[in-house]
Amino acid sequence: MSKAAARKRAKELRQAIDHHSYRYHVLDDPELADAEYDALVGELLALEQEFPDLVTPDSPTQRVGAPPSDMFAPVQHRSRMMSLDNVFSLEELLAWGKRVERLIGDADGYVVEQKMDGVAVNLIYEDGVLVKGATRGDGRVGEDITANLKTIASVPLRLRGKPPRILEARGEVYMRTDDFEKLNERLGEEDHKLFSNPRNAAAGSLRQKDPKVTASRRLSLVCHGIGYVEGLRVRSHWEALETLRDRGLRTNGHNQRVESLEQVYEFCDHWQEHRHDVAWEIDGVVVKVDSIGQQDELGYTSKAPRWAIAYKFPPEERTTLLENIFPSVGRTGVVTPFAKLETVFVGGVNITTATLHNEDEVARKDVRPGDTVTVRRAGDVIPEVVGPVLTKRPKGARPWKMPKKCPSCGSQLVRAEGEAATRCLNVYECPSQQRERIFHFASRGGMDIEGLGYQTIISLIEKGHLTDVGDIYFLTAADLAEVEGFAEVSINKLLKAIDESRTRPFENLLRALGIPHVGGTASVKLAEEVGTLDGLMVMSAEELVALEGVGPIIADSIALFFSEPRNREVIEKLRNGGVNPPPPRKRAVDGPLTGKTFVVTGTLADFSRDGATTAIEESGGKVTGSVSKKTDYVVVGENPGATKFNKAQELGITIVDEKSFKKLLSGG
Repeated sequence: MSKAAARKRAKELRQAIDHHSYRYHVLDDPELADAEYDALVGELLALEQEFPDLVTPDSPTQRVGAPPSDMFAPVQHRSRMMSLDNVFSLEELLAWGKRVERLIGDADGYVVEQKMDGVAVNLIYEDGVLVKGATRGDGRVGEDITANLKTIASVPLRLRGKPPRILEARGEVYMRTDDFEKLNERLGEEDHKLFSNPRNAAAGSLRQKDPKVTASRRLSLVCHGIGYVEGLRVRSHWEALETLRDRGLRTNGHNQRVESLEQVYEFCDHWQEHRHDVAWEIDGVVVKVDSIGQQDELGYTSKAPRWAIAYKFPPEERTTLLENIFPSVGRTGVVTPFAKLETVFVGGVNITTATLHNEDEVARKDVRPGDTVTVRRAGDVIPEVVGPVLTKRPKGARPWKMPKKCPSCGSQLVRAEGEAATRCLNVYECPSQQRERIFHFASRGGMDIEGLGYQTIISLIEKGHLTDVGDIYFLTAADLAEVEGFAEVSINKLLKAIDESRTRPFENLLRALGIPHVGGTASVKLAEEVGTLDGLMVMSAEELVALEGVGPIIADSIALFFSEPRNREVIEKLRNGGVNPPPPRKRAVDGPLTGKTFVVTGTLADFSRDGATTAIEESGGKVTGSVSKKTDYVVVGENPGATKFNKAQELGITIVDEKSFKKLLSGG
């Protein structure tokens, strides 16, 4: 065959394979038998092997073409991937509906979707070609898993029809229950560790360094929305789903558009009863206001859209033996009783332990070692002991009592009057508190030191190399070489991760220090308001409570934390170890753009997207990702997003070019 004929035939084969893949994976209506489809792929593969320069990046043969990776690079999402608030009953669902009505009046319909129990992903297409795929991560930054996503047959490498210039397709990667069972059967035959449920199997398969391993796991994708987009305009979520489907991306065929919350609840009630009638795991229903305009009006909280809610199914329950109750000491010294259970499979997960919260809760539920107990997954996430099956209680089963001494260090335990918590007050010498503080400090929500996991921390403590979080920054290659399993590559990786953490943002350091009551939101607010650790350390409780978003409990906790000499010693050690957070970017209190909200779209000549955001915030303004009635200005560069531009025109919002934007920044 001549090269010209091969090129023509390869094009025909790619078109045919894409067509039949769409029929199979998106429409669930195949026209070919599997053997016939495989024959087309085989013919194309043979042609590309004979003529290698005919291979294209979006060829169906390139689904497993990337070499193994040593790491997953960070990917910044163009628009944030937010989580959803939950409701658990008809009453809570109706209450959410009332809140929606108070803000926008009657909703112009709702879209209801099965809540797939999988892994959220973001697929980025440019001019119709898949260029990147990432995990959700923290909502703003995920991990690059492009090579692994390309191995999934239901992920199109090129969109059908006329594609938008840029499209972020949001979806869920999951594993069908039958594929999950086959995978575990194969792993068992090979003496490998089994996955506990399909979601864990999907997550583990997506994070394989070798795409060939991912390809062997038979993952599936279903799309449920659009993130950032340029060159495409939709007026409703239902239209967005239809657009995704038309472009070759699979959506859930059980999705419905309904008019009322009563119909929403009927959908929820149906799938609660029939949740096991589909070939995948579902743990609820997602409800979304259909109109994009009404979604923009409703907006977002700090964590979730106001226009969507997840209706979570009641947790599944099972009974098992409560073998024992043991106390565990956390990083703040609180002693929590845990139930040691005979392994039980609940809601897709093998459960061996469950928290009993505190001494009063154990007494209230009257659970005793030796009892047969009912176990469920609260919110289908946290294992919970509901209570004992009294008819099966063995004779002589005695009520459990909190020990008088710390199980970790032997110190006297204390329970303050009026408190439910029992505490070990040996703050700095208790091994459990020491270990948990270091683990919290190094965790992803804190200083994010990859490679400094639980077992590594335990080993370094036992060998005398770690006594507090400050010691992390004085670890040497020789110290790490004493840890079992650590060789030159892993030692260098951990030392590099420690070095990178020295310049984490100030809010990360605040979270990592583990100050009681100071979580993620409070850390960000304190970083914005105070700016430096030195400034925060000298503030009194009275000065702290005067800050926006800081209440008396948080203020007292911060003041007490920094008044402790040992805490100040650790902070000094962190400084000596080179921990130096960059100053947070502060919004001007009285700048030329104070009180104004901006949306930036398109490419600017003299500003990157981050640079424009910084300039606006330093001038007192605020930047959001979508145009709404609350937007004051839309800054437009070259190739602006059609959706944002058209929406700004519809709402009569001021549109400025880069020259006018610079005048605004200078106070013009």
